[in-house]
Amino acid sequence: MLPPALPVVPGLELACHYATASPQNVGGDFYDVFPLDGKRWAFFLGDVCGKGPEAAALTSLTRYTLRAAALIDPDPDVVLTSLNTGCSSTPPSAAGSARPSSASSSRTRRKGFIVTVATGGHPPTYHLRHSGAVEAVQPKGGMLIGAIDGAHFASLTVHLAPGEGLLLYTDGLTEARTLGGDMIGEEGLTRFLAARTGPVSAAEVVGDTVGLIDAMPHGVGDDVALLALYVPLADAADGLTATATAHTIAPAGEMPESRP
Repeated sequence: MLPPALPVVPGLELACHYATASPQNVGGDFYDVFPLDGKRWAFFLGDVCGKGPEAAALTSLTRYTLRAAALIDPDPDVVLTSLNTGCSSTPPSAAGSARPSSASSSRTRRKGFIVTVATGGHPPTYHLRHSGAVEAVQPKGGMLIGAIDGAHFASLTVHLAPGEGLLLYTDGLTEARTLGGDMIGEEGLTRFLAARTGPVSAAEVVGDTVGLIDAMPHGVGDDVALLALYVPLADAADGLTATATAHTIAPAGEMPESRP
């Protein structure tokens, strides 16, 4: 139900991680990245409640509904509206589109990417700045997918300059508990991401976040899906445009191999 590999997006590095909380149960989290045309790409990440065949069937239906909707109209708001209309019991999801920016960064001659993100009951996406600052990308005014007919959704557009990235995740990450029994939570994840210094690649962001899961004494109680996007700094990175990771099964802390 997951894509066998992430696509090559010129000028953008991608990395992913997926792990189920239990090897005995089929997981319900999902992600996807695919081309819309020669200049735009769509990406999704979501979380289906429950385990087993029913959750797996809903995961598959959701993923392909999102794909079909994005090919008709790539506006993330419209995509989530189509999902809300076409599926019952739809999961919290984040939908987005990315395209190269026409404006060059002052730091380099690389142009970066314009990314639009819409959410339907999903945790915030994190914008990882070149300076090390971390900003939550959480559109205001959007509604929970599947809550009511005719729900409306909101989107937010950010510019990913060279050396900047985005991290999307499902709530299995923030609901993991520390030794004291407290959840990591959004505040804890923000502090963790802000502790890094300078630009961090997509693969490093995913690897570091998996390391955070490893550090939890009880692991995670729910499935975890991670998807990171990053605009490389060096001009030499023009030919190294994507990193794909294999999918992992429990224990969730195992980090899959990556390949350019």
